[in-house]
Amino acid sequence: MSSVASVLRARRDAGSGALIGYLPVGFPNFDESVDAAVAIAENGVDIIELGLPYSDPVMDGPVIQKATQQALANGFKLRHGFEAVRQITARVDVPVLMMTYWNPVVQYGVERFADDLVAAGGAGLITPDLIPDEGSDWLAASERTGLDRVFLAAPSSSDARLRQAVESSRGFVYTVSTMGITGARSDVDQAAKVLVSRLRDAGCEHACVGLGISTAEQVREILAYADGAIVGSALVKALAEGGVERVAAVASELARGTSRAN
Repeated sequence: MSSVASVLRARRDAGSGALIGYLPVGFPNFDESVDAAVAIAENGVDIIELGLPYSDPVMDGPVIQKATQQALANGFKLRHGFEAVRQITARVDVPVLMMTYWNPVVQYGVERFADDLVAAGGAGLITPDLIPDEGSDWLAASERTGLDRVFLAAPSSSDARLRQAVESSRGFVYTVSTMGITGARSDVDQAAKVLVSRLRDAGCEHACVGLGISTAEQVREILAYADGAIVGSALVKALAEGGVERVAAVASELARGTSRAN
């Protein structure tokens, strides 16, 4: 079983759900981005989603876009992503998934990318713009190396697409709670609950919900029916406004929602 799936199963068996936290490498600078990732792991985040800054982040909302643009302006290079994973996993025992658009992986070399991620201690990849039937190279590389591969499912996905995402994913299926870009919202769409139910019908063991989650109450709401709640913009905003100390506090507050509602 993958390290990510092991964490999700352990949380489920304990009667709780998992908190997954997103932060980009290199924001506000490299060292602080590593310290921030370690801090959220030490304050209740069970799985880290480490974003690689990209010049055309079509799915990211304004908070994350601004952060990744600053990281790129600071001189972010892909090798910094592997170094960040290496440093984080040396300090905390939490699975680290990279989140990346597909083009940087192709440019780097799919097999080389997989090997370097394994060497750094990474758990796998979340690939938001890659669909399984166009991902044969990644499916082969991840099968060879044992890395997790997390594909997305959206409310608009057909039943056939959902089955494909379930069959191709390892770790969990990233369940998009609403159509649109990332960013904190005042409520989480009912569509997420329906989508998780459809994924269960398609055989999904682990479904984690992201996009728009920003409070402990929303985390608790999601974990009443899903295996994990994914928080991004709220953590990035906290890091931007108050540094590592603030993002640690926000992670701790969000973690209060990981006790499942009965």
